Amino acid sequence: MTLSQDPHAVSPQLVDRMRTQVQAWQAVADGRALFLDCYQLMTRNMFTALAAHEFSDRVWVDRLLHRFADYYFDALSAYERDPAAAPAVWRLAHDAACRPGTAALRKVLLGINAHINYDLVLTVAELLQPEWPDLNAAQRAGRQADHEHVNDVIGRTIDAVQDQILDPAMPLLDVFDRLLGPLDELLISRVITSWRATVWRNALALIETTEVGGRQRLIAQVETDALTIGRRIGG
Repeated sequence: MTLSQDPHAVSPQLVDRMRTQVQAWQAVADGRALFLDCYQLMTRNMFTALAAHEFSDRVWVDRLLHRFADYYFDALSAYERDPAAAPAVWRLAHDAACRPGTAALRKVLLGINAHINYDLVLTVAELLQPEWPDLNAAQRAGRQADHEHVNDVIGRTIDAVQDQILDPAMPLLDVFDRLLGPLDELLISRVITSWRATVWRNALALIETTEVGGRQRLIAQVETDALTIGRRIGG
């Protein structure tokens, strides 16, 4: 049994791959390390949640977790070969992260936006597409419940992201954190929860469309919407 088939174990291949890339970027002060460091922390916590039996279908969530990471690394590889070949929303995020003067929080939010509002839609749709017609109402509800439970894991991760990753990069955040208490983490968690609700709706729209050319138009709209959010963040 491979680790991707075993939902009871942390996947060292995936987490180590992320950590290795983070360390390589940190060594050359590449701003892309910030988002990936947050992502590897979240991924590690997801594997912990899987091992704790927090999901109704751990095998499916494990597959989703790995395929989701594939989308990130595929987009990164495309950007490394030729930035123009990467999805536009990732080009926006990587360009901003590599640009001197971009705030650390902005780098992280741009990566989160691209990975959730674009990659996650495609990942969820890809995994649901072949099975959706054969799932009964309870099974479909179970898939959605597992998708929504990830929000709880994200909520538990936000504090660690700020304490371990953002505060060292932006010391002033520590001052604001003491003044505002959990308000900033709560707002970020609510934003991500809202985005992930939209992800589910967009993924269902993709798998249920029967219009000729409708899928490609929906994907284009998903990326346009993610780009709009990214530009508002300040990419």
